[in-house]
Amino acid sequence: MGIQKTVETEKYPLAALLTAHSSDYSPVMTIASTGAATDEAILIRQAQASNARAFESLYRLHVDKVYGICLRMTGNVGEAEDCAQEAFIQAWNKLDKFRGDSAFSTWLHRIAVNAVLGRMRKSKREQDRIQAVAESASPVLETGDSGELRDLSAAVDRLPQGARHVFVLHAVYGYSHDETGAMLGIASGTSKAQLHRARHLLAQQLKQQGFEA
Repeated sequence: MGIQKTVETEKYPLAALLTAHSSDYSPVMTIASTGAATDEAILIRQAQASNARAFESLYRLHVDKVYGICLRMTGNVGEAEDCAQEAFIQAWNKLDKFRGDSAFSTWLHRIAVNAVLGRMRKSKREQDRIQAVAESASPVLETGDSGELRDLSAAVDRLPQGARHVFVLHAVYGYSHDETGAMLGIASGTSKAQLHRARHLLAQQLKQQGFEA
């Protein structure tokens, strides 16, 4: 849906964070061009052997989508940056637990979702503020060549928290209701109900802005 924001990796001092926990910051071994999946698997094995440069390469491959999840779930740039950085720190510390039962990106996204939910639980007052803004904000019509896309992005940001989280994971990132429910700690049926709610609210918002559903 193209509503993610690109992140400059220099925003996060990841190399410094990793070297603080790793004695091996040696160069990544040369990888043959045998396919992206194979290359990633090699990087994962190197990173699991405490090679921080290999993990930095994985970070650069996945940071945009991890940040995108955090941004859409929090609706706040600063919160999203903090959650994304926390997610990668946790991923580095838990990397030995990755067994390849799911895609590495899925594993990272679950950690990112947990980072967002954990941050919200720690700050109930901030959570209530975000919820109130999401439910009460009036539609704002954006202009420009990609105005309709920005309107959709803004409409997603204004969804109530539960509906927004399900919409981001299921409709934007393509996770099934079972996967979405597992990430968010809710039943699959609840995920389906929240998606229905999200679509209904989005249709209402876009109709108010003059777009046909």
